[in-house]
Amino acid sequence: MTDTSGPSPADVAPIDDWNRLLDGRTAVVTGGGAGIGKAVCVLFARHGVHVEVAEVDADAAATTVAEIIAAGGSARSHVVDVTKPEAVSTFAADVLADHPALSVLVNNVGDYRPLVRFPDSTPESWQTMYAVNLQHIFAVTHAFLPTMMRQRRGSIINVHSVEAMRGYPGDPVYGAMKAAAAAFTTDLAIAVGRHGVRVNGIGPDLIQTPQVDYLSGYEDKTDLWPSWAPAGRLGWPDDVARVALFLASDLSAYVTGHNIPVDGGSLAGGRWFFSPTEGRFVNRPRNL
Repeated sequence: MTDTSGPSPADVAPIDDWNRLLDGRTAVVTGGGAGIGKAVCVLFARHGVHVEVAEVDADAAATTVAEIIAAGGSARSHVVDVTKPEAVSTFAADVLADHPALSVLVNNVGDYRPLVRFPDSTPESWQTMYAVNLQHIFAVTHAFLPTMMRQRRGSIINVHSVEAMRGYPGDPVYGAMKAAAAAFTTDLAIAVGRHGVRVNGIGPDLIQTPQVDYLSGYEDKTDLWPSWAPAGRLGWPDDVARVALFLASDLSAYVTGHNIPVDGGSLAGGRWFFSPTEGRFVNRPRNL
């Protein structure tokens, strides 16, 4: 049904409690057992949301949920491989049976591993990159989008990579999957915005996680962070989680279709270049 009452300042959603920006809502976060995903789960729970944690590692999922509950929050874990469409369907049915009014979906799963240089790549390695970086975004979003459209409210956040927005020589297939995730974000936002659903993306870079270690091997070069990142420091999962909170909450009620780099300025400040000294493409030169 089309709203014919006309535009009004009252269209801006009120925020009743600035300390609990997601109070009373339910969120699904994939890959919530560690790194960025865990930081998102913990911060969201602190702001009043019930978190449904999807994670392939049962122990990691349990740890996240235990931490949330110990802090007075609400969460439940699901051991699920979101690269398997049939597993996604079962997972979605379990969540929606108890929480049909899902408000937030964070598609966080992704991985650059196994890293295979394109000349050595195979159809099998391409499929692996597709499954872990793009297919699951399609599958999980497809499973939860209808309930958001019916209730005319929802925020979908796709965590991809800054490599979605620049040339990535390390693995062009990985870069292509991330770029596709960013395009899907924008395209879907246009399609479903009139149904009350917002869709945005986050492109992290230089974020220290168990998956991507920016510290090892650079212990004696920490003085170079002002060169490597315009923000002057290494990023952490909480830096990404805070942007996700903004996108999930009504703080961003008029923001949709955008892919936001959370990268300390690396996208704005420069790109990959080939180092003859190291014999590879680098984005953090050891010698200036």
